[in-house]
Amino acid sequence: MIGKTPPHALKKKGFTLIEIIIVLTLIGIIVGLGIPQYKHAAQRAREAVLKEDLFLMRKLINQFYTDKGKYPSSLQTLVDEKYLRSIPVDPMTKSAETWAEVRETLDIEELTSGVEQGVMDVFSGSEKKGTDGTFYNSW
Repeated sequence: MIGKTPPHALKKKGFTLIEIIIVLTLIGIIVGLGIPQYKHAAQRAREAVLKEDLFLMRKLINQFYTDKGKYPSSLQTLVDEKYLRSIPVDPMTKSAETWAEVRETLDIEELTSGVEQGVMDVFSGSEKKGTDGTFYNSW
């Protein structure tokens, strides 16, 4: 048998078409299950950031009131007075301009004497619902 190649040496090594199809199908199933989980995790992360931002801004509004005896005239006042470095971006609207400021209520004497209504609370500007079923602008 000199000069002849044995039959087992002629077989080429590699994957069959059916093996490749099975592997690609399994990868597709795994990716299909993972994408909704990723989207849900990203939404929960944005909600956690929103809760933290609201907590921080409310805490600083109260700190401003304790220090100055009045509420800040706007969220920008917190930045100007160095309570915040910058107004955080609302993770739901992706803008720092959409925060809903709640102004304090003044009686008629204070209004006529020129007392400015300060910001005593803040909410998200988004009108969408969170994963818990409540609206972001009610948190």
